Amino acid sequence: MPSPLENLAASGQLHPEPVDEREYDGLVASGRKRLADAGNGSLSLEGRFDLAYNAAHALCLAALRRAGFRPVNRYIVFQTLPHTLGLGPEVWRVLAKAHQKRNDAEYEGFVDVEERLVDDVIGAAHAVGQALDALPPM
Repeated sequence: MPSPLENLAASGQLHPEPVDEREYDGLVASGRKRLADAGNGSLSLEGRFDLAYNAAHALCLAALRRAGFRPVNRYIVFQTLPHTLGLGPEVWRVLAKAHQKRNDAEYEGFVDVEERLVDDVIGAAHAVGQALDALPPM
């Protein structure tokens, strides 16, 4: 029986691709640096949101790449968290909401983020980072 990730690959949402440890390490390092910067209260709320969102995306992408897949679109890295890291809706729903806010800002120029969302995205990104830390060495 195919795994959920294999099913997503069969539907064209993911592409199987061999794991590249250097790419994985770079994504994790980038995510962690951005996550640390997102906690800097002297930055604008919009800047912190952008850093937190991109940190979460890099960490989620690292998890998907470690599983041997590359996404077709940005959003799928959040949807696959239950299958890559065993994380539930309390994490991926926050990141899905952040993705929508990011798209509103990126494509429509509509920036509407609140401190609570930024804090939630930072928390979700930390949860992803902790789940990555719990994985066995590559």
